[in-house]
Parts: sequence; structure tokens; C-alpha cells
Amino acid sequence: ADMDHGAMKKISSMFSTLQEKLHRTKRSSSDPGVYPAPAAAPPAGRERSHMGQLFFEYLLVVSLRKKRNEEGYEPHITYQFPKREVMGRLQREEEEKCMKAAHLFCFPEGINWAPLTEYRSETFSFVLTEVDGSRRNGYCRRLLPEGRGARVPEAYCIISSVACFGLFSKIFDEVEKRRQISKAMIYPFMQSLREAPLPSPGNTVTISSFIPDAGTEIISLTRPAESWLEHVDFHTLFRCLSDEEVLMVFAATVTERRIIFISEELSTLSQVLHAVAALLNPFVWQHTFISIVPTVLIDVCAAPTPYLLGVQKSETHTLTHSRTHLMIVDLSPGAETKFITRIGDEESLLPAKLKEELLSRLSTRTRHASTEELNRLVSEAFLSVFVRSVGHFSQHVRRCANGRQFQKKSFLKAVEHKSHLNFVKLFIQTQMFDLFIQEEETQPNPNVFFHRKVSEYHERKKREKMKAGWVRGVVV
Repeated sequence: ADMDHGAMKKISSMFSTLQEKLHRTKRSSSDPGVYPAPAAAPPAGRERSHMGQLFFEYLLVVSLRKKRNEEGYEPHITYQFPKREVMGRLQREEEEKCMKAAHLFCFPEGINWAPLTEYRSETFSFVLTEVDGSRRNGYCRRLLPEGRGARVPEAYCIISSVACFGLFSKIFDEVEKRRQISKAMIYPFMQSLREAPLPSPGNTVTISSFIPDAGTEIISLTRPAESWLEHVDFHTLFRCLSDEEVLMVFAATVTERRIIFISEELSTLSQVLHAVAALLNPFVWQHTFISIVPTVLIDVCAAPTPYLLGVQKSETHTLTHSRTHLMIVDLSPGAETKFITRIGDEESLLPAKLKEELLSRLSTRTRHASTEELNRLVSEAFLSVFVRSVGHFSQHVRRCANGRQFQKKSFLKAVEHKSHLNFVKLFIQTQMFDLFIQEEETQPNPNVFFHRKVSEYHERKKREKMKAGWVRGVVV
């Protein structure tokens, strides 16, 4: 219980400190630590080069143990790889703090567990935010260990600076396959993985792993080519919500509101929250982001500042705080209403023409589209909103005596369609836009991909204009 309380204080401190830091440095370029990499959305990892970067920092096995003289269970870390004795003292202290937080996210439900005879394994992710604003990704696979009779689940947790949910899901498939044979079979595989170089986006690494009675297996692990989408799978988001409902969530997110998602499935929560954050690309959610809120941290829902939170359905009764300026989205299958509460203006926040074009592009997806195909279609559809509405920003970042500076007045006057103006005025007040512009003012070419998409849009418009003029000339 003392460990839980300490970990709770630690996590609360991490998030509150990050919030204070973000507000304090809103217009200061002195601390790049508050900027997650634009390519990776909120769960972006620590910046390191691909050369020599590890797949993961460590693997934890988290088991449930009965409380002494009390009802219920509590999570304990029963194994860590690599072991602590191979770490230096300062690294050990840092990792111990991180692990106290991590094991709470593996079993966010708290003590309410009972032995089970059946349990479908599930995979989900979470983000650990350090006091300096850097972020590490936690990937968790919960499963029921082999055995007879009723038993409690255990969790395998990988902590990594790499944000790539699909890659680690495949790694967990290999972990689970080996766990069914023997727990001892997991660690040679993880050692091989740790020794392998992390491939750059679009590339593959192969790992040899021996399994008794099966021989040596060659396992191929590939990173998606679009690095900003490798932590994302939009299938779950569009399975839970209609296209129109996704647009309402997007409108609330892009204007930085408080949004809570509710589901019984931990995997649903983590996948939907990461997908919603990815809709903002090239902008990055800068406020509190907890894909799965542990029971001991449920009070974070009462925070007055913007957030994206995932809450298990069993905790819905605790959401008794003020629901003013709050959106609560129920992701449960067959929910009578998807929006338990919302402000009511979400359908009018996006310009009508942009909404119409978005819905038209989303309607072209096919039911059997691969993850890569769906990710590309959805991300480009939502990226077009920013290209059309604020893509001209670079023409209004101009050199002055103190370096480069964004000219807001001229930028607003130059908005292409006046029907976009109200949305643009709202959006440029957000912290994500403010920090995006700060990067443009202080860093050389920080958003190359977005600049390229804006240029492609203007080239396309120019060709269409020339074609329209040629057609008019022929008619005359």
C-alpha cells in the first residue's frame, strides 16, 4: 500500500510538473525538452539516433499477490530484464522510480481481482512522463499463465523510447508463445532482441531464436515507413465511432478541451487515444495524456486544464466532478449514446466545406483495408484540414531584428476562405499551434513533411486554375 501511495504521488507529480513547465515555457525556446517529436504524437520517446538505439530499455514481469491480512491483490514486479545489478547506481534509482509507476499501469483496476479459469490476453500501451517532459512508452501484454484451476493474470511490460505499437504487439506474440512453453524461454529471445539494432522506419531486422521441438526460428520485425504513424492503428477508432462522431471528437481535440474516453477494454482505450492524438499531425497534443488512468489516479479527471484520458467503464461512477466544458465518449459496443456529455458546439467548430471534404475522403476507405492503407488515408484526410486552413503560415514567419517572428495579423488577413476564419482564430490560440510556431521561429526546417504537403496543395491548385482557364478559352 505504501508503494502504491508513493507511486501515485510520483505520477501525479510528473503530470503536474509537466503542465507547469509547458505553461512556464509557452513562449520560451530555452527548453527543447517540452517538445515531443512532431512525428510521434504524445507518446514520443526520448530523442536518439537510430544507429545503436535499443528496441527496449527493459522488460518487467508484473504479478498479482494477495495482500497480507487484507482482501484483494496488489501488483508486484517479480522479474526485470536486464537485472538491476548490471545498472549503475544513478540509473538504478531512476529506473526504480519509473517502475513504481509502470506496475500501476499494468493493473490499473487496483485491488479488485479474483482468480480466473479463462482470460483473453490483451495488449495495451501507456506513457510515462518524466519531470523534465521526456516520455517513455510502456507496452503491456496481460495473460493467464499456464496451469490448472483458478489463477490470476500476469503482465509482461516493455519500457521503450520507441513509439511503435504494432511492432511491440508482434514481439508480445513471440513472448506469449514462449511463455506457454516455459517462462525461461522468454529471456533468451529478449536478449537477442536487445542485441539487435533498431531498424529505421521502413526497414526490417531479423532475429534468430531457438524453441525446443521446433528448432531455430527466424523472426522478422519491420517498422512502418511512415514513422509518425507507427504507434497508430485507426481501425479501433472507426469501429467504435461513426465518421461524424470522429469529426466531433477531432473538433474538441483540436480546440484543446477536456476529453474522457470510456471502455471496458484496456486495448480499446489505448488504441483510440493514440489514434485521436495522431489526427492532429503535424501538431502535437501538449497537455495531459493518460491512455489508461489507474484507479489511484482517477482524481486527475477533475483537473481544470485540457486533457485526453482513458477511463475504464467500471470507474464511470467516480466521474462526479463538474462536466462543464467536458466531453465524455463511451466507446462501448451498443452504447445508447456515444457522448455521455459534451459542450454542444462540436458540430459547428469545423468549417462546413472542410467537414464535407473530410467525410467524402473518409467514405472512400474499404472494409478490408490494411492498417497501412487506412492509416495513410485517414492521416492525409485530416492533414488536409491544416493544409487548407493554416498552411500559409510559413509566408508569415519573417526575419526581424530578433530573428524569425510569426506575423499573426497578416496571417489572419491572408486566410484563403473567410468561412475558415472563425476556426483559424480558435486554433491559433491553442498551445499546440503556439509551440509549432515557436519551432518554426527557432529551428531550421522542423516540419519538412508539412511544408511539402502545403507545396503540393498549392501546385495542385495552380494546375487546376490553369486547366480551368484553358477550358474557358476553348469554349470562347
